[in-house]
Amino acid sequence: MERDVSCILREELELHAPRLVTFHEHQLSLSDSLPRLYYEEDNLFRSINSYRASLNLTILRENDKAKCLADEMADQFKNQPCTNTTGANTVLGTEPQFSDYPNLLSKCKLNVTTTRDAVIMPACVPNLVPDLVLSNYTMSQYSNSLNDTKFTGVGIGSDDNWIVVILTTNNLEGSFTPDNSSANILFQLGLICHVVFLLMAFLLLL
Repeated sequence: MERDVSCILREELELHAPRLVTFHEHQLSLSDSLPRLYYEEDNLFRSINSYRASLNLTILRENDKAKCLADEMADQFKNQPCTNTTGANTVLGTEPQFSDYPNLLSKCKLNVTTTRDAVIMPACVPNLVPDLVLSNYTMSQYSNSLNDTKFTGVGIGSDDNWIVVILTTNNLEGSFTPDNSSANILFQLGLICHVVFLLMAFLLLL
C-alpha cells in the first residue's frame, strides 16, 4: 500500500510540474514587458536631453502638467493607425484637431492662456522602438522645436503605438501653470453642486 501511495504522489507531481513551469514562464514574459510599460517615456526624456546637451543647449525640466496633457493627447491618438502622414510626418497645417481639447485642458487644470506658446508633438511608432522614437523627433520637422532655446520644460505621455511630447516655456503663455482662476473654481463648484443635486433627487425617488 505504501508503494502505491508513493506512485500516486509521483504521478501527481509529474502532472502538475508542467503547469508550474508554464506559470513561471508567464511571469517572466510579464516582467520582460515592464521596461516598455514604465520606462519608454523616461528613456525618451533622457535621450532628448542628451541630444540637446550635444548641441550645448540647456536640458529640459519635467513638467507634470504638460505630462498630464500629453497623456490625455496620447489617449486621443491611440486608435489612429500609423501612416506616412501621421505623427512626425504630418504636413504642417493638417494636424488633427480635437473638438474636446478644452476638456482635456480642464482635466489637467489648465487653460488656453498658459498653454498657447507650447508645442505639442505626437509621433506614431509601432511598438515604440526607442531608437525609432527618438529619430522621429531629432530627424524630423520636430527637431526645430527641440533646438529652440525658448523651451525649458517637457511632458511626455504614451498610449499603444503613440507617444506625445509637449515642450513648455518659462513665460506665462507657455508655462502650463495650473488654472486657479475664480472662473475655474466657480466651474468646479458648479459641477459639485450639480452632482449633489442629482444625488439628492435620486434619494428622494427611492
